[in-house]
Amino acid sequence: MPNAAKPKVERFERDVMAALKPLKNAERAAGARAYMRNRFVYIGISTPERRAAVGELIRGFKPATAEELRAAAEGLWAMREREYQYVAADLLIKYQAALSLDDLPWLLELAQKKSWWDTVDCLVKVVGKVVRRSGVKGVRAMERAVRHKDFWVRRIAMLHQLGWRDACDTERLFAFAELLAAEKEFFIRKAIGWALRDYAWHDWRAVEKFFRTSEAPFSGLTVREAGKNFAKLRRGGK
Repeated sequence: MPNAAKPKVERFERDVMAALKPLKNAERAAGARAYMRNRFVYIGISTPERRAAVGELIRGFKPATAEELRAAAEGLWAMREREYQYVAADLLIKYQAALSLDDLPWLLELAQKKSWWDTVDCLVKVVGKVVRRSGVKGVRAMERAVRHKDFWVRRIAMLHQLGWRDACDTERLFAFAELLAAEKEFFIRKAIGWALRDYAWHDWRAVEKFFRTSEAPFSGLTVREAGKNFAKLRRGGK
């Protein structure tokens, strides 16, 4: 961490802890831990409570540099309770415009620490924004990511175009889906379906045709997930 950033980041982390610790709720923490299959320890704070408690602190982090965001996110990621990783994700989402493709390696490293769908899918939002404004280099980065040894990174690559609609590169979307189709991992199968379902809101016919013509071994889960809204979209005639 650059020396100039250190006091700001350390103060932010102290203030976040001071804001969240008094809100500890043992019953809610136990429920959250059980829901997440005992993977993480919780303070026991709901999302609205957490955001209300630290919202002013996150807004006060402005102006944010990439170095400060990395330092703060990595510091919060290292903390024991899961809510601190959620604060880090909110911080990165709010100030994603300060990040560039140079920051992609450490963002993907975060995704491989304390990994589960809750934080990984927040990082999808950040990575997607970075990739979208990075042109060909961003595309190449995702082409590497989709072949990464860690399936959470592959999930990010599959989902990075969520919400892009007419800006979505369908050739890339469908190619990634076929590349990952044979995987047994639940979170990959689900991600393929989610990415295709999301694009179907823009062009369901293209997704339907893709399944009809592709020879990739898609799982039933993927097909069901992708086609959840087909009936509604057909009725709408879009």
